Amino acid sequence: MLVMGGIIGSGIFMNPAVAARHVHTPFLILAVWTLGGLVALAAGFIWAELATVRPEVGGQYAYLREAFHPLVAFLYGWGLLLVIQTGGMAAVAVTFARYFLELTNLQMADGAVAALALAVLTIINCLGVRAGGSVQSFLMVLKILAIVALVLCGLFLAGPRSTNGIHALAGGAGGFDPGAGWTTSLAFVTTIGAAMVPVLFAYGGWQTATFVAGEIREPEKNLPRALVIGVTAVVVLYLAVNFVCVRALGVSGLANTTTPASDVMRMAMGPTGARLIAAGIAISTLGFLSQSMLTAPRVYFAMAEDGLFFDAVAKLSRRSQVPVIAIVMQGVLATVVALSGEYEHILNYVVSVDFIFFGLTAMCVFIFRRRFKAAHTEGPLTRVPGHPITTVIFIAICWLVVINTVYQYPQNTLIGLAILLAGIPAYFFWQRRNPR
Repeated sequence: MLVMGGIIGSGIFMNPAVAARHVHTPFLILAVWTLGGLVALAAGFIWAELATVRPEVGGQYAYLREAFHPLVAFLYGWGLLLVIQTGGMAAVAVTFARYFLELTNLQMADGAVAALALAVLTIINCLGVRAGGSVQSFLMVLKILAIVALVLCGLFLAGPRSTNGIHALAGGAGGFDPGAGWTTSLAFVTTIGAAMVPVLFAYGGWQTATFVAGEIREPEKNLPRALVIGVTAVVVLYLAVNFVCVRALGVSGLANTTTPASDVMRMAMGPTGARLIAAGIAISTLGFLSQSMLTAPRVYFAMAEDGLFFDAVAKLSRRSQVPVIAIVMQGVLATVVALSGEYEHILNYVVSVDFIFFGLTAMCVFIFRRRFKAAHTEGPLTRVPGHPITTVIFIAICWLVVINTVYQYPQNTLIGLAILLAGIPAYFFWQRRNPR
């Protein structure tokens, strides 16, 4: 539940339309989502191996600290707090607010509803992992039901678009024509890269379950299994949703809407269907926020334990035994961003910073295996299939995504990178303040 809950947020209900604005054939739309799924699955195998090597609280933070240097791990935690996790949570909170207001017709500002949702989930997760995990499991079931309903209604109740729909995969209008609309190979590659940004944003989140590895029973056995099964299930669900959207709306219809799921359900069941899926989207985004509140603050807890953040962040509540200060801090920052930002503006710089650290984290596999070999020990219980080829390909894709995002959207991405670089002097400040 933690793995699937960390991935499925608002992206799958919005980003099929965003991707369709970049690639204009059914084949390419499904191809970028398939490629994104393969990237996520490769990441699931990589993180599964790392989880068996370092099952500590903090997950990715602990991997980077042990493989490279505390500075690299600190920059990850810094970027997570100020860009990656906080920005993603804020964007999803605003999405939740919009669909919630559409569903209820309440006369409230988007930011106010988003802030209220963040506050409620912060309180729930401050009660402890058990309370937060129970909420997450409940919302995860509802999210899956919403997606299954969308797929079934789209397949059996919404008729296929007569032109430029999924039938074009077999040829004809809208089929596979990679050169259509692009004059150079570079333009085609960068366009595919741009389409991958919303796709990878929707798939992102597989790593969040590793943040609480230290709190899971037998993490060496259970966490790798959860990562692989959870990511695979999400890939199947996402491809089914995109197939339905292209089939029902056609490429042009998908590209011209901002709410593809609502449009499909409106075709299938009229206004009632649109309202039902709006409720499903609201529940999905709420579940994602619950997952984020439950897991990411453990990274800030680990940073404080290393003497690289406020000592109060490392203190556990006597009652709930969770880092309450860390959870509240992230909730407050996400609320500030939610009140001032929009989903579309946050997306690009979140992805660019996120995938820098995904690439670095995958490199940890090489470093840890070399250390095991030097120490003449058995090594990890779970290994990445096809390593080193699959791992190298994953690293290359991560950094190509970063380069292409900076190239396509320099203003948004450079803001995120500037915030990340500001963490370097912050690291040395904390290091001098708390020498260990």
